[in-house]
Amino acid sequence: MIFLAYIISGLLLLGIVAALMKWRFKGEQTAVSRSNLLNFFTLGHAGIYLILTLLALIRLPLPVLAFNNYLFMDPLAIYEVLIAETIFLLAAVYGHGYIKNLLDRRVIKVESLELFYGSFNLLMVMVVFSFFSNNLALFWILLELTTILSAVLIVTLSARENVIAALKYVFIASTAMLFSVIGLIILFATAKQTSGSGTLNWTELMVMANSLPPSLFIFAFVFCFIGFASKSGIVPFHTWLPQAYAKAPSMVTAVFSAVLINSGIYGIIRLYAVAHHNGAWHTVSIILIVFGVLSIAIAAFSMLPRTNLKKLIGFSSIEHMGLILIGTGLGAPVALFWTLYHILSHSLIKALLFLSAGILKNQFESNYLQDMPAALKLQPLATWGVILGTLAVVGMPPFPMFFSKLFILVQLGAFSLPLLIIVLIFLLIVAGALAYLLIRAFTQPPADIVKPYRADWSMKLPIIVLFVGIIGIVVYLSTGLSGILNTITASLGF
Repeated sequence: MIFLAYIISGLLLLGIVAALMKWRFKGEQTAVSRSNLLNFFTLGHAGIYLILTLLALIRLPLPVLAFNNYLFMDPLAIYEVLIAETIFLLAAVYGHGYIKNLLDRRVIKVESLELFYGSFNLLMVMVVFSFFSNNLALFWILLELTTILSAVLIVTLSARENVIAALKYVFIASTAMLFSVIGLIILFATAKQTSGSGTLNWTELMVMANSLPPSLFIFAFVFCFIGFASKSGIVPFHTWLPQAYAKAPSMVTAVFSAVLINSGIYGIIRLYAVAHHNGAWHTVSIILIVFGVLSIAIAAFSMLPRTNLKKLIGFSSIEHMGLILIGTGLGAPVALFWTLYHILSHSLIKALLFLSAGILKNQFESNYLQDMPAALKLQPLATWGVILGTLAVVGMPPFPMFFSKLFILVQLGAFSLPLLIIVLIFLLIVAGALAYLLIRAFTQPPADIVKPYRADWSMKLPIIVLFVGIIGIVVYLSTGLSGILNTITASLGF
């Protein structure tokens, strides 16, 4: 019944957006009215999904299976969807004023509004059901659809560079996802050889994990990993990410960095949970740790010469996906606990950074640090959002990433002290690059004449809410959040 509520509400609101595509307005004022109306339904869609997810968390005995076991809810799925819907809702609030500015600057065409909001709403549906997918084949299909919809959201802005960024994203992500098809075929055949009937359902694979041949499972995992890693910007499948983040609208980039990037990691964690009960566990752990360290290293050195604020934040996402891979690959319950906490922290902080960067882009009409004189005076809220978000993403106390980074690194030290030292060196380089960002961007002399950009209240509210949320999850960790994370860890069999 709960899945029907998601489907019906999603179809209803998408149908309304489709109907609005036939409603043609004329004139400047009606373009804003059109944007407001589409934004209103988007807010409603995200709000309904968030309420449904909270009700499922509070009222339903988990796990819940439906539609011939193709869909399911368990603590991990609910956790990911709650993060996703919170960010989608805040991005939709931000979009109320942000899209008006894009219309004023003629960056987005009036005729593209329905396509933009329709794709945004459809992306929300695909992301939610990808987390609720019990079947790996269905999960793969939904991930591919998110790639297409993400590309549409990038190209709705009237710029040649956006088309290039979208095509690069589609080419790299979709090509890598073809490898996952090979992995799924091997995994299906392996399950059939073991049980007599093939399956790609997470729940069934967990039951038969002990009896799956380790060598075949490793082979299947490697191919699946290539596709899922590309969705999360894991090195060497990361090259699409910085350009796509730089060119996408800021409300979309917030969703990419805080939600979409989690989908590939989600698939990797699910497969690793199967490996954890299989003889393939040690090899799979080494694979995750190696690619995690590699991602941190490449991101660290890539951040040093950057002056584009959104690209710099994008490379930081690659670094944190590497840290999440390391935490997952360590395999200890405490490491997974803090990895899950890190996922939540990363989502909130990156949304804060990109939404703040969006206001600065509107003020200075540039993402480059050297083009932002007197930022603190002209846009104090957005500037403080970038400053505090940067401190938070580095892992300064009392921000939440301090705790998750600390405990993941402690577990890494127990695994390999030389590897811990190497990772710490890379993290120091990252911290230096981000410190240079703050110095370069916010210590420039004021320009002669700079007119302040009046950001709409709807653009400021999500930044305040996100900052409160970032501090809130530190306080809430000692009460309810730790219980949720322990439940997820236990449900995965750690």
